[in-house]
Amino acid sequence: MDKLLYALLYGLCWVLSLLPLRVMYWISDALFVPVYYLVRYRRGVVRSNLASSFPEKSQEERRQIEKRFYHFFCDYIFETIKLLSISEKTLRKHFHTANPELVIPYFEQGRSAGAMLGHYANWEWLSCVGIDLPQNVVMGLIYHPLHNQAFDRLMRRIRSHGVTIPKNDILRHLLRYRKEGIQSGFGYIADQSPKWENIHLWLPFLGHDTPVFTGAEKIMAKMQQAAFYLELSRPCRGQYVVTYHLLAEDVSQLPEFELTRRFFAQLEATVRREPAYYLWTHNRWKRTREEFERRFQVVNGKVLPKSE
Repeated sequence: MDKLLYALLYGLCWVLSLLPLRVMYWISDALFVPVYYLVRYRRGVVRSNLASSFPEKSQEERRQIEKRFYHFFCDYIFETIKLLSISEKTLRKHFHTANPELVIPYFEQGRSAGAMLGHYANWEWLSCVGIDLPQNVVMGLIYHPLHNQAFDRLMRRIRSHGVTIPKNDILRHLLRYRKEGIQSGFGYIADQSPKWENIHLWLPFLGHDTPVFTGAEKIMAKMQQAAFYLELSRPCRGQYVVTYHLLAEDVSQLPEFELTRRFFAQLEATVRREPAYYLWTHNRWKRTREEFERRFQVVNGKVLPKSE
């Protein structure tokens, strides 16, 4: 059943991906109306997130951000599908790196690097970031496998412009690359909501006390990598610009959790500059510190349920 579903999904998306982006944007404009006004996809979550993140803005200002977000969300769907068949020539017309010279010297020195990014703008296009970097470096994204195998396979195909590695396997691959003398640069989407047992740090983020993942920091520290924040901007429809921001020359030299703090400070600044491009449909703050402290305890660095 999964194979049949994948064949149907892939066939449909492949045909759509052959359309020029300008045509895909016309379809996106038409899709906005039912998604926003009829289906109202996760609109309650979006409104709640915007209200708690921007209490200083008026309701009208937040509604404008909300509508712009849904317009972008529809674009995101078609832009992601476009990656299935986009040529390098077309990609270079729509995707640019502002400062590859910031990261290239680390590879020239024989080092590897890691990057942290959020669900901002079309993060799927960051699987293409290697087009402006040395071709002998293994570039890619760490991802969380989807439960549905057909959709998971489709997303891996879409991200095939770079190497894709499941998050639980990345350390094994990095150790192998180092042993074989292969340089690498992998991006970690680091703003998901961790499960209760994986919460080891809370940070202020967009006005919330927020539980955050620390796994990316631990891996980069273990590998003694340089770390960057990948900031993706969308100066206009159909144009993306990625900018590298150095977070640490060597993560292993930072105090614990410092890299994660630096990343979330940078990501918040990005979101506040242009909030319509953040993934507001995600129920980011469904877990609270109060509930965590009521239900769990930390023993020797492990999160364990409290005894009844």
